[in-house]
Amino acid sequence: MLDRTLILSVFIVASCGLAYELIAGALTSYLLGDSVLQFSSIIGCYLFAMGVGSHLSKYVKEEDTLSRFIDIELLVGLLGGISATFLFLIFAWLSAPFRTALYALVFLIGMLVGMEIPLVMRVLNGRRTEFRELVSRVLTFDYLGALAVSLLFPLVLAPKLGLSRTGLLFGMLNAGVALWTALTFRDDVRDSGRRVFLATMVMCLLGLGMLTSDRLTQWAEKGLFGDEIIYATTTPYQRIVVTRWKDDMRLYINGNLQFSSRDEHRYHEALVHPALEKAAFAKSVLVLGGGDGMAVREILRHEHVEHVTLVDLDPAMTTLFSHSEPLVKLNHGSLKDRRVTVVNDDAGRWLEKNDGVFDVIIADFPDPSNFGLGKLYSVPMYRLMAKHLSENGFLVVQSTSPFFAPRAFWCIDATLREAGFHTWPYHAYVPSFGEWGFVVAAKHDRFTPPERYSLPMRFLDADSTRLMFSFPADMKRVPVEPNRLNSQSLVHYFEEDWHQVLR
Repeated sequence: MLDRTLILSVFIVASCGLAYELIAGALTSYLLGDSVLQFSSIIGCYLFAMGVGSHLSKYVKEEDTLSRFIDIELLVGLLGGISATFLFLIFAWLSAPFRTALYALVFLIGMLVGMEIPLVMRVLNGRRTEFRELVSRVLTFDYLGALAVSLLFPLVLAPKLGLSRTGLLFGMLNAGVALWTALTFRDDVRDSGRRVFLATMVMCLLGLGMLTSDRLTQWAEKGLFGDEIIYATTTPYQRIVVTRWKDDMRLYINGNLQFSSRDEHRYHEALVHPALEKAAFAKSVLVLGGGDGMAVREILRHEHVEHVTLVDLDPAMTTLFSHSEPLVKLNHGSLKDRRVTVVNDDAGRWLEKNDGVFDVIIADFPDPSNFGLGKLYSVPMYRLMAKHLSENGFLVVQSTSPFFAPRAFWCIDATLREAGFHTWPYHAYVPSFGEWGFVVAAKHDRFTPPERYSLPMRFLDADSTRLMFSFPADMKRVPVEPNRLNSQSLVHYFEEDWHQVLR
């Protein structure tokens, strides 16, 4: 019976070990972007540290095996449990040492996790378990634990509990294993009473953290964003935060500003109206991304538009901007308009399985800061969009900053041309972002910038539009490669350009 319970503890500690690795990778991807780099470097550091831990386990004396196993479980539970909250606080208040703290913490947790399984195997071996049976059972439950948490983490734990609470939950599981071991093997554990007390204290501490994690996260995000946070949630896809300062509301996704209510009209007017003004025939419009409903708001101002389809990956985003009173006020209730159909799906997958044709397509995706987003700006994706665009229609793509990220901007233009489009790049000044870029694309070559607008505008007029389609010397076209899926050159351009700005 005890052997079976020890094997069950292998399942738990394996689950916890992988959970801390996933939490570090997800949190770092949220905060720093480039999920491939973050996960790859964290996995490498973690696995190396586990190897170090496995090596160090041989120095644990035989008579101390159970005692050291309990100590390690308590340390793993404490460090792993608070890891997400600790890293978030470091990033928010002391951003300079964040990477140092990250890799030091990952290495330390990985080293301790690497000692767990060898020690459990030694305990079981001491109980006269046959070696081949021992290895088979331990590794089987080790891998099963990894499978369980790899499925639960993205589907249940991260979206329902958030990263901080998920870490604390698994920390309590580690402490629970330590407490059970100390109670069950009290005769074989040195100072078992003291270890029972410590395990109880660690569980209580982590439980208190569960109760206060939201408050700690809000405090950290207040340091990160500065303004009052009126809404924050972690979804399977991203971290959404809405802040307010006086009359200025701001949306952040994974820490990156998406709009400020003070100047978002500049961005969305520039995104929508140059193409819509030249497409007076347009009856159907497709919006890819743009779950905040701001682009849809501008599209619905054109009375000739009969139907708008919005495809956004995250239902939390569209639900928020459909029901939150201050945010609905910003988008004028566009997502509840009878002419609008909201679809929550991956844009590429939706385009592949639907055969509708649209007069205008607006691609309002987040910036290509990682490979998952970079594919949305690729040659195959634009060719897929072309199949859904009418022969006389227009495609508009938000294209990051031609001033701060010139290679990324011109790469998007080059990618559209590689996909067979004629293109007309342009830019607009948005105070929250600086100079921002867009590209109008079409299967034909019959586009000229509007000289007037049939609707009243807050920002656009004939003079501003003429300037938008003219590029000064410091934003002129630069030689770049199109963004293909096998190379994702756009993501590299984007990272390198912005690194130069932030350096």
